Amino acid sequence: MKIFICASKYCYDKVKDIADKLEQMKHIITLPNNFDDPFIEERSKLLGDMEHKRFKSEMFKLQNKKVFDNEAILVLNFDKKGIPNYIGGAVFLEMFKAFELGKKVFLFNPIPDNILKDEIEGMDPIIINGDLNLIE
Repeated sequence: MKIFICASKYCYDKVKDIADKLEQMKHIITLPNNFDDPFIEERSKLLGDMEHKRFKSEMFKLQNKKVFDNEAILVLNFDKKGIPNYIGGAVFLEMFKAFELGKKVFLFNPIPDNILKDEIEGMDPIIINGDLNLIE
């Protein structure tokens, strides 16, 4: 299966190991935006509002293409700064695009208990609780 991995940049240190395991299972993996430079956005902010807006726009276009080009997304929703099973804005948008396109949405951990819980439940993601063998 062709899978786009989605995660907060604060979890990118866990992506490579999971991607490698999925590739050993014969899946084709697409890595998250800016995987090779997770904090490039912080530098774009230093260049001013217009540059940051341009950067965000380009990232939205790129993530939409990645969702479109894959059969599924795997959301690596690990804890972030004390927030269990964190899903940020960009990942939420990737999830919605996948849902909108009829792609499978896998969550590595349970749905976070936050303001977006109802919306995420409505997307009916497949929660794998860390078991990559459940991706099919």
